[in-house]
Parts: sequence; C-alpha cells; structure tokens
Amino acid sequence: MVKSSPVVIIGGGPSGTAAAAMLGKYQIPSIVIDEAPKIGGVIYRGPLRRTTSLPHLDDNLQRAMSALRTRYESNRDCIDLKLLTRVLGPEGKQQLLLSENGELTTQSYSELILATGCHERSVPFPGWQLPGVMLLGGVQLQIKSGLVKPGAKMALVGTGPLLPLVACQLHKAGVNVVGVYEASSFNKLAKEAVALLNKPKLTLSGLSMMGYLKKHQIPFYYGYGIVNAQGNESLERITVAPYDDNWQADRRRSHLIEVDAIGVGYGFVARTQLAMLLGIEHKYTKVSGYIPELDDNFLSNQNNMYVVGDSSGLLGADAAICEGQIAALNIALKRGAVTASVALNEKNKIMRRHGRISRFRFGFDRFSERQSGILNLAQDDTVVCRCEQTTKKQLDDAIQQGVKDLTTLKMRTRIGMGDCQGKTCSSYALDLLHQAGHNQNPKTGVIKPRFPLDPIPFTFMEETN
Repeated sequence: MVKSSPVVIIGGGPSGTAAAAMLGKYQIPSIVIDEAPKIGGVIYRGPLRRTTSLPHLDDNLQRAMSALRTRYESNRDCIDLKLLTRVLGPEGKQQLLLSENGELTTQSYSELILATGCHERSVPFPGWQLPGVMLLGGVQLQIKSGLVKPGAKMALVGTGPLLPLVACQLHKAGVNVVGVYEASSFNKLAKEAVALLNKPKLTLSGLSMMGYLKKHQIPFYYGYGIVNAQGNESLERITVAPYDDNWQADRRRSHLIEVDAIGVGYGFVARTQLAMLLGIEHKYTKVSGYIPELDDNFLSNQNNMYVVGDSSGLLGADAAICEGQIAALNIALKRGAVTASVALNEKNKIMRRHGRISRFRFGFDRFSERQSGILNLAQDDTVVCRCEQTTKKQLDDAIQQGVKDLTTLKMRTRIGMGDCQGKTCSSYALDLLHQAGHNQNPKTGVIKPRFPLDPIPFTFMEETN
C-alpha cells in the first residue's frame, strides 16, 4: 500500500463508498465517517436487524445494496470505517470535531470528500404535525431498515418517482395503500418521454411499478394532492383535492380519506451545512436548494475539498456513485497513483454515464417542479418552524413589513434558531420570500450554519473537562 495520509470521506452512502473503493483500487487509504450503524446511506443501508428475506424490496434495489457492500468488502484493507460517528464541524486548520463512541474526538485530513447526502423538503399544511404524518424518506427507513410497517392503512402524497416505488414497497410489506396522489399532471410527464429514454431500464422499471399498482387495484391519481390532515391524538383522516397546474388545490372538489398514516414527499434539499461551515462557496438552485460551486472533478474553491452525491445536487444514487469515483480519481492523479492518460480515459467513461443519468433526472425535475400554489396549504395558525413554533402568519406579517432575506426573517420570527438550524423550515420560508419577489439577491436564502452542527450533550463536556 502507498504510504500516505488517508483521504477523509464524510458519508458512507453510494457516493462516499464509491469514492473509498476507487481510492482503494489505487492503494490509497481512506477513512469513511458515517453517523449510521451501517454503510449504504438511507437508500442502500438495508435492515438494521437480521432477516431471512426482503420480500418488500424489489430485485433491483437488493442488487444495488449487494453491489455497494461488495464494493466496500473488495477494498476494505484500504478503508477505515468509523460508524455511529457524527461530524460536528471544523476544529482548527484541516481538522474536524467528531462525536464518537460517547466522547469528543478530532480527525485531521489532507484531502476531504463530503458525501453528506440530502434531507427532505418539508411542506407545512394543517395537521402536518400529527403522529402518523411522515415524510417519504422516513417511511422508507421504517420498512427498509427498521423492518416495521409505518401504518396499517396509508396514502401517499407528493411528487416524483419515489411515490410509486414506496407504494409498491408498502403493499409488499402488507400495508393497505388506499391511494397515491401525484401533484403534477400526466400530460406533463408525457412531455419528458425523450429524457426518460436516457435510462430505458429505469423507465421500464417505473412502468413495471405502475403495472404492479394497477394489478393490485391501488389507485394512482395525477394532478391531486394533500389539503390537510385531521385527527385527535394521531392521524385519522386526510383531505385531498385536485391540483391545477400551479398546484393550487380545488377545495370545492376535495374529499376525505380514512387513514392511520401518510407518506408526504415534495422533494429533497442538498445537505450542505458542513460544506458551508468549511468555507465552500454555494449557489441557489430551485430543485436542490443551495449547492456548492464545483469544477468538473467535483472540487470546490477549497482546493483540498470535494463534494459529491446528493450534497452537490440531487441526481440520485447512480449519479452519486459516478461523482464519488471522479473525485477519487482526481485525488489519485494528484498523488501520482495513476497516470494522466489512464485517469482521463476512466473519467470520460464515468462522465458519459453521469451525463445520461443527468438527462434522465432533469426530465423528472421538470415534471416535478415545485409550484407556488402549494405554499397556500398552510393556514395562518399552521406551525412552520417546529423548533420555535413559528406560524405561517408570523412569516407573512414579517415579509409584508419589509423583510427581504432569510437571515432577517430569522431575527424577526426566530425561524431556524432551533436545534435543527432550519433544516425543516428554511426551504419553505425561502419559497415565501421568492413568492414575494425577493429572489434577486444571492444571499436571500442563506442561514449561516452554527457550530456545532449537532448539540453536544453535557456528559461529553464533563468527560472532556
């Protein structure tokens, strides 16, 4: 093995694992840090307890999970894996502060690859805080990693390819799925036929899912969505209604559905708080939120820091693998572990695959593009910021009184001041500011992340002292 300092990789999902494996191919050591008990990320982590079979997961997903595990196992001699470890932020020059095994530690680095993934975009509506109202990623975690049913009688609302996938998984797990409600119209999807042909196998897989739903009489409604959720101590029913092209609900045609749980999925946001703390420059995109500015090797303005996977823009697991491999190739080239011609040839092959995935994904992004009518679901008393209990009316009043950016909105209403640092509420608040016409200033939507990124328990501090 080449005697050199290890590359530090934050995140053990598809992109982080692919980067570590590519580095291992050239005998470059790496340290992979992940907060979960298993590698794979949310999408490929798999069950957290033993099971004899996974009938609720499709064959393609199981093959991908197996491929990720094989990628790691084939290069594990070069990979130091640190699980159940959180990165709290930078600590001095080229050093990170970690929460590891109940104590605070530090990790130095010469090159850093950030593969921190994404988090779900919350869309507040009346009743969204009731137990039983879950985001689609949380639903998937319960059935894929926890091996538990999120509910007995469920509906799914939102937009994008995750809706039919999760509906199939729930049904195979024994859940009664009473309906799937896609906010965009079918005509809008049909216009993206050419883009979807960039990944014919994935497109056929999607058609197969729709066929499965039809076979099992699970209704799928295009141009429909959530209006509100109702219940006493937990979810008991939801109201759904047709959406127009602007995703404005036609409440005159709404109807009630009895359920004990729902999955809500209106997109994701790149998880970039650590990248911001490290001084990496970012730009705003409507689909992914703020994402880092990178070159074609996924290298940031900080010359030893790369950002790959969904934390650099939401393109999915296949693209994340490509990005991790390209960042690792560039490091191998800089370290002299591979020749320029070999690296360029390998990179070109990977980038062609990445390009096809991007064109496919952009088709779905256009189909699922978030429309402003969904901002009108929340009523005056609907809580938007769960940490500080800030309501929709408080945000509207502040904007009407002249607030033009997210930082000032935070100071006026306390939105984003809680432990989650705005992960749940800031995207919605930013959409409100844009709706009000405040979308010209590049700093409109930035809430500067605070150190530490996660709260440090007092017990850690006592042990340190």
